[in-house]
Amino acid sequence: MGQHTAFAQQSDRMVRIAEIDIVPAELENYKAILMEEAAASVRLEPGVICIFPMYLKESPTTIRLLEIYASRAAYEAHIKSPHFQHYKTTTMPMVKSLKLIEMTAIDPATMPLLFRKLNDK
Repeated sequence: MGQHTAFAQQSDRMVRIAEIDIVPAELENYKAILMEEAAASVRLEPGVICIFPMYLKESPTTIRLLEIYASRAAYEAHIKSPHFQHYKTTTMPMVKSLKLIEMTAIDPATMPLLFRKLNDK
């Protein structure tokens, strides 16, 4: 498959970064709920390609999520899923702030290679 074909197949993908600040006293509860939701989303929803939670080394209550969806429709289905709804309603009081940043890949043809490389290890 050439780069042009790979690009065409990925043009509907939705990529974004969620920036989340957590109430310090709720951090462990939040992380447990987030890890459960992220795992369920990737396992149960074919349109959820990646939900990769991270935190800033110098600030563990500053969470970042790399989210990759096959399409906007896949994202819309995701936010209606029971596991996402549980995550959202349960963690709402734990979240100090939330910012969703829409992203566009500079080289979308490389994206499938990233995940394939993880499987080779």
